Amino acid sequence: MNVMNYKNLIFGLFLVGALRCQGQSFIKANDPHIRYEGRIARTDSTAELSWPATSVTINFSGTRISAILKDERSDNNYNVIIDGKVFNILHPDIFKKTYRLAYNLKPGKHTLELFKRTEWAMGKTWLYGFELYGENKVLPLSPPKKHKLEFYGNSITCGYADEDSTGMDRGTSPYENGYMSYAAITARHFDAELYSISKSGIGVTVSWFPLIMQEMYDRLDATDPYSKWNFSKYTPDVVVINLFQNDAWISKLPDNDQFKARFGKTAPTEEFIVNAYSKLVKSIRAKYPEAKIVCILGSMDATEAGSPWPGYIEKAVSDLKDPKVYEHIIPYKNTKGHPSIREQQAMADDLIRFIHSRIGW
Repeated sequence: MNVMNYKNLIFGLFLVGALRCQGQSFIKANDPHIRYEGRIARTDSTAELSWPATSVTINFSGTRISAILKDERSDNNYNVIIDGKVFNILHPDIFKKTYRLAYNLKPGKHTLELFKRTEWAMGKTWLYGFELYGENKVLPLSPPKKHKLEFYGNSITCGYADEDSTGMDRGTSPYENGYMSYAAITARHFDAELYSISKSGIGVTVSWFPLIMQEMYDRLDATDPYSKWNFSKYTPDVVVINLFQNDAWISKLPDNDQFKARFGKTAPTEEFIVNAYSKLVKSIRAKYPEAKIVCILGSMDATEAGSPWPGYIEKAVSDLKDPKVYEHIIPYKNTKGHPSIREQQAMADDLIRFIHSRIGW
C-alpha cells in the first residue's frame, strides 16, 4: 500500500468514527446527567428498579433516544414519558436489549422519563443506559422538584387493577398503572419527588403473605431482607401512610395461614392493633424527625360505615401526641374491587385538599 492510499484509509476511518460519534452516543446508567427517583440500587454499570413508581429521567438534545434494559421475568411495564406526556408503554424482555423509546422528534431539547407502573411482585428491571441520536447531546438535569413525598401503602397505593374496566379486579401487570395511583397524581400536583414503599396485600399486623410493613419499610432491594436503605439519602417533607385495609380483612379470617402465623387462634385486640400502628409511625418518625406524617385510610371498605379501623388510626395518632402527625380518612368509594383510575383521582383530590389546608403547600 502506498503512502497516499494509507493516508486515505486512515482519514476514512477517522471520518467514519467521527460521524458515528456525531450520530450516536451511549450514556451509562451511572452518568450524573440521569435523575433517579425512588429507592433504586445502583452499580457502576446498572440501575436496578424494583419498587413501584420508581422513575428515571434524562434531558437531551436529539431526534431519537433508546434505552438498554433487561427484566427479571418480563412482567413489568413502564410509561415512556416525553416532554411531560405519556408517549408509549414499554414492556421489557428477560434478555438485555436496546429499546427505541422515541424517534422522529423535533430537533432541540427534550425530557425523557421512564416510570415503573408495576410493583415489585412483578420483578426487577435493570437499566444499563441510554443511546442518543441526532444532535447527540445530553443536557443538564432540570432544577430539583419543589417538594418531597414518601408513601407507605398497599395495593391501593400501587394502583392495583386501576386499569381493569371489566369489573374482574385483576391485579396482573397489564392492569396495574402506578402512574395513575392517587400517590403519583398527588406528587405531580405538588411538583414533588415520589418514593413509594408499597406492596399489594401488605398490612401493619398481618398481610396476605409472610411479610408486614415493619419488616419491609427499610429495604433498598424490595425483595431482599438484607438489603437496607440508607434513610439519609432522601428526607421527605411529608410522609403518607395508607395501611390497614388488608388487616381489616385478614383479622376476621381465623382459618387463614397468615392469621394463624401472626395471631394464633385469637383475633388481635384493639390495643394490639393500635400499638402496632403506633410502633410503625414511631419507626418512621425516628428516620425523619422533622417530616410531617399523614396517616390516612381509604378508599376501600375499611372506611365504610361502622368500620372500627378509622378509629384505630385516630386513637394511635392521639396517643402519639406528635403535632406533626395527622389523621385523615378518605371516604369509602362504595364500589366493588380496587379503586379505578377515576376513583384514584378522587382520592388524590381529597388528599391534595388536605395537604393544602393542613400542611400549607
